Amino acid sequence: MTLREDTARKIRPQGALSAIRSLLVHVEPGAAAQPRLAAAVALAEKLDAHLTGLGAEMSQAAGVSDPFGLLGSDWTVELAALLQDNLKRAETAFRAKSAGLDVEWLAVQAYPAAAMARLARGADLVIAGGAPVTFTDDDRVAQTAELVLQCGRPVLVVPPTGGRLRGEAVVVAWKDTREARRAVADALPFLQAAEEVVVQEVCGKESHDAAQAHTAAVVQNLKRHGVLARAKVTVGAADDAADELEATAHGLGADLIVAGGYGHTRLGEWVFGGVTRNLLQQPDHFVLFSH
Repeated sequence: MTLREDTARKIRPQGALSAIRSLLVHVEPGAAAQPRLAAAVALAEKLDAHLTGLGAEMSQAAGVSDPFGLLGSDWTVELAALLQDNLKRAETAFRAKSAGLDVEWLAVQAYPAAAMARLARGADLVIAGGAPVTFTDDDRVAQTAELVLQCGRPVLVVPPTGGRLRGEAVVVAWKDTREARRAVADALPFLQAAEEVVVQEVCGKESHDAAQAHTAAVVQNLKRHGVLARAKVTVGAADDAADELEATAHGLGADLIVAGGYGHTRLGEWVFGGVTRNLLQQPDHFVLFSH
C-alpha cells in the first residue's frame, strides 16, 4: 500500500452514505416494474433514508383522435377509471414493499417523467430503470433518458432484473467534460463508502498521455476525500467504451458504474452519445448518471 493510499484510508469518512437522505421512485402497478421498486426500498433501508413513491400516469384519452365520432363518453369514463385503478394498485404495491420505512406516497395524473422532474427538487437521488428498456409508453412510464436530462439530480438506473446495490466496488467512466465532473461530485457518498474505485477513461492512442493525466488528477482529488481510488486508461474506439467499462466492472466485481449523461433534444427526440446510450439500453450494472 502506498503512502497516499494509506492516507486515503485513514481519512475515509465514516457513514459517507448518510449524505443521501431522500430518494424518489416512480411506482407502477405491473410486475415488470417491480425490480425498480424493490431496489429503491432496499436502498432506502440501507441508507435509513426517506423514500417518496410517486404514482403518475396520464390518461390515454388525451391522445385519442376520433374523427368519426365513434368513441362515446363511456370510453372516457372507462379510461379515467382505469387510470385511478392503476394508481391505487401502485400505492398498494408501494406500501406493501416499504412497510416499516420512512415513506411518503404521492399520486398525480400527469406524464410520469415530467412529474418526477418536478418532485426531484425534494430528493437527493432519483431511482429509475428496473423495467424492460423496450417499453416506451410515455403516458405510463418515466423514461430514464428523460429523467437524466431533466430532473437536475443524480439518477440511479436499476438493471432490468433489479438487485440490491452493494457499492463495494465502483467504476467511474471518465471523460474530461462537465457532465463527468458533475457525476463524480454527485457520486461522492457512494465512492467514499466503496472499498475499491477505478477511474477509467477509454481513448484513442493519440490521447493516451492526456487521459493518464486526466485520470491521475481525478484520483488524487478523490483520495483527498478519503476515496480508495486508482486510475485506468484503456485504448479503444469510442463505440467500445461502454463494453470496456462493463468489462472492468465485471473484473472488479463492481455493481455500480458512475457516468456523465450526455444528450440533447433534436426535433423532439432525445439524442445521446454512444456510452450514455449503451449504458441506458444495456444496464448490466447499476449506473449512476448525472447531467
